[in-house]
Amino acid sequence: MEAFFIGDTAVEFSGDGFLVRPELWNEDVAQCIAQRVGMQVLGEKHWAVIHCIREHWEKHRTAPLIRNVCLNTGLHLDQLQTLFPVGLAKGACKIAGLPKPDGCV
Repeated sequence: MEAFFIGDTAVEFSGDGFLVRPELWNEDVAQCIAQRVGMQVLGEKHWAVIHCIREHWEKHRTAPLIRNVCLNTGLHLDQLQTLFPVGLAKGACKIAGLPKPDGCV
């Protein structure tokens, strides 16, 4: 497990780079995670996807289906793939502070 400070908060990540304690997530943590996965700039569409995923996780404690992300953000699958080239699970879910989704390799 890897840990470091973001502001005054000690944040731990699993060996796969997922946030260990999702309740510590905030936009500063998200920006830090984004940089760790090679994304230097998060635009408006990135944030729409990240907040959509985060809101779903807070209600259901699971990652949303890609179809639901598309419906709720108005983005098409190809747009999601362009925004998060490493994939929705390894990119967007990780940045949204979710634990590693089931089935994520």
